[in-house]
Amino acid sequence: MDLNSYIDNMRDDIIKSVQELVKIKSVQDEPKPGMPYGEGVAKALDKALEIAQSLGFRTKNVDGYVGYAEYGEGEEMIGVLGHLDVVPEGDGWTYPPYGAEIHDGKIYGRGTVDDKGPIIAALYGLKAIKDAGLKLSKRVRILFGTNEETGSHEIAYYLKHDEAPTMGFTPDAQYPIIYAEKGITMFNVVKDFNKKSSNIVIKYIKGGERPNVVPGYCEAGLEVKEANKKKEIQDKLEAFIKETGYNLKAEEKDEMLVIKSVGVSAHGSLPHLGKNAIMQLFLFLDRIDLEDSDVKDFIHFFATNVGMETNGKTFGIYLKDETGELTFNVGTIQLDENKGVLGLNIRYPVKYKYEDWMNIFEEKIKTNGMRIEDMLHQPPLYFPPDHPLIKTLSKVYEEQTGQKAELLAIGGGTYAKEMPNTVAFGPVFPGKPELAHQADEYIEIEDLILNAKIYAHAIYELAK
Repeated sequence: MDLNSYIDNMRDDIIKSVQELVKIKSVQDEPKPGMPYGEGVAKALDKALEIAQSLGFRTKNVDGYVGYAEYGEGEEMIGVLGHLDVVPEGDGWTYPPYGAEIHDGKIYGRGTVDDKGPIIAALYGLKAIKDAGLKLSKRVRILFGTNEETGSHEIAYYLKHDEAPTMGFTPDAQYPIIYAEKGITMFNVVKDFNKKSSNIVIKYIKGGERPNVVPGYCEAGLEVKEANKKKEIQDKLEAFIKETGYNLKAEEKDEMLVIKSVGVSAHGSLPHLGKNAIMQLFLFLDRIDLEDSDVKDFIHFFATNVGMETNGKTFGIYLKDETGELTFNVGTIQLDENKGVLGLNIRYPVKYKYEDWMNIFEEKIKTNGMRIEDMLHQPPLYFPPDHPLIKTLSKVYEEQTGQKAELLAIGGGTYAKEMPNTVAFGPVFPGKPELAHQADEYIEIEDLILNAKIYAHAIYELAK
């Protein structure tokens, strides 16, 4: 009997196990003893380990950070890493977000596809190997993470206290296989304002939610002393809107002229799909008479070096390789009379190093009296297409789906960045909607079962 028949026979158990997990609201919460991410997450981890134990696996709970089910013997270890924590449910659901109800062949609920369904599919894939009595030369661990949605801090804890896989995959992205993930930075560019303007004072500029999102809204409050200056700004704004087609408007409020800019939001890894509300506003403010002042220099610097560009060309840091080009997103602004803080998200192609663009970037802002604060950096992830892990997963994917395994390079970061020797493999099939974090998240039962088959064969091929 082949692995796929074993999985078909376990179909009802797979569905039931996914439902049991989805019914637990595992959103990060206040830490408690032995529950670093709160009670809901701890409950989900306990439940996953209980299911694993009932399937006959050795299990271990690493202090509430990570749990795993282990099978087989051997020095080397194949890891499959998925996460049990979920983002908050949000509004707009047709079916209860923690109901795990089945409608039209789909299980609905928060976490069904991200990531409870797929990691349970992997667990049952391993069970099929065990039941079929197939010999493995390596151990296999199905790893249950608990903090992927809010920083993946649990993996660092796990690696300090337990072992890294020899190689493995995470079912936390898309098929076929993601062989390359760009390097990601998020940081603030800060300038203190000493030299100030007196005729037009920018009291504040605020906009954007996070550095890794293209800002859909931004506004500035201007104090304009002379009435004719106010009129001049409004006339300039009208001409600017006519010329650019940008969505801006001015209104008077509390002695201030408030200029509002509306853009189009998008993910920071694909900034060209959005329209940057902060930069629209900067391009306009660069045209008004702010005297000779630090705030004027700050706005002018970004208006001329970035503008509406999303690839760093004018800034002088453009890079490109076969995994794509550098992306440059201005995501947040917090500015008052004393200083300006701009939040940036820059992602660079995998064949390059951080220094290749950062040295140029720093030099350029330093000469303009700015500095970098709060740098977060994730180096790129890259597996050559002929790497044994990539070749094995490609072969399994093609055999099980009949589709060509096109390798993907992405600007986003996956869970694979956190665990050594790991690539992202599934669970979302090409052409299917991306439902993670959406209302009415679901997994199609047929896809869940196909995932279990693919993961069973992938684990076997890697561990045999």
